[in-house]
Amino acid sequence: MIGGGAAGCAAAHQLRLLGGWNVVLVEAAPFLGAGVRTFWHGGHPYTFGPRHFLTRNRAVYDYFHAICPLRSCADHQFITYVERDAAFYNFPIHEDDIAIMPDRDVIAAERAAAVGVDAVKNLEEYWVGSVGRTLYEKFIDGYSKKMWMVDDNRRIDTFSWSPKGATIASGPRAAWTEAFSAYPVAPDGYNRYFDVATEGVTVRLSTTIDWYDIPRRTVGIMGESQTFDLIVNTISPDELFEHVHGTLKYLGRDLYKIVLPREHVFPDHVYFIYYANDEPFTRLVEYKKFTHHQSPTTLIGMEIPSLHGRYYPLPFRSEQALARRYFEMMPDHVYSMGRNGSYRYGLDIDDCIEQAMAMARQVKAGGRDYAVPLEAWR
Repeated sequence: MIGGGAAGCAAAHQLRLLGGWNVVLVEAAPFLGAGVRTFWHGGHPYTFGPRHFLTRNRAVYDYFHAICPLRSCADHQFITYVERDAAFYNFPIHEDDIAIMPDRDVIAAERAAAVGVDAVKNLEEYWVGSVGRTLYEKFIDGYSKKMWMVDDNRRIDTFSWSPKGATIASGPRAAWTEAFSAYPVAPDGYNRYFDVATEGVTVRLSTTIDWYDIPRRTVGIMGESQTFDLIVNTISPDELFEHVHGTLKYLGRDLYKIVLPREHVFPDHVYFIYYANDEPFTRLVEYKKFTHHQSPTTLIGMEIPSLHGRYYPLPFRSEQALARRYFEMMPDHVYSMGRNGSYRYGLDIDDCIEQAMAMARQVKAGGRDYAVPLEAWR
């Protein structure tokens, strides 16, 4: 098992549930869980990547809830600050907000003339074709340029991941109305899952792999050559082949933690505030909304896109094509999963579990494939 984030732990657990496997997990960090491991700051629990547990798959929800009890986040809302209107609006874009926008008549005309998304080629065309240019400029243009560190959203030529789709919401303002939305009850969040998932697993933390011979399913660990019947990879696939076809591109995040002398800061039910203007940060999160931590102070996380870390695969077809070249080099009984292992932005904890379950089904059936993205495993 290469990597001990959510994907690596889920894969390790599924193999242990199959029985008969001696699983070794190698993780470069001194802890399991990667971006969703809970730490503490100013007496408050937080994760580097603030995430609720979101899934449409009842089996995945029940599996996780049995190990790490969850509570509902069905009230979860997003809002976006639009500087040109000096106003906060709901996201997904909501009909009630459009009705009070100063340029609502222009927006109505643009929506009536919108051409749809059947022939679009990039993120800008996708949104303009769905909601018109004014709403695109208010909510998407500046935010996406910051998020992906590009000067033109037409460079982004995949868009099925686009946040919440391009529909206009009406009725309830919850961000997710067709999925289970939850967060762990325990103060330390998801940490219990990582411990339970790796029971009976040989876990080697603070350990890097010296070299890879993937065709022979052999790696070098602490100067020792080790060969495995099965390899599950959750890191970037180019690293397994010394970047022979080129280095896959990623973006990182800088997280700034701010403790404020108030019990609560955000409006009721609002977990994230997005900023779609020229400020350097993309969003703020009030961790208490997730954790329900009791304190007279509150912890705010501020996220700024950066080149520090390989956290977010880029939504460019050229990069995804490069990732496929590496997948094609992988032999039978080598699987690659998770956000980095699949090179797919938008994969979350539930997707990692679905991938691990799909991998286990293939292994139980005798094994057949190598690295394929989540869509092909469902």
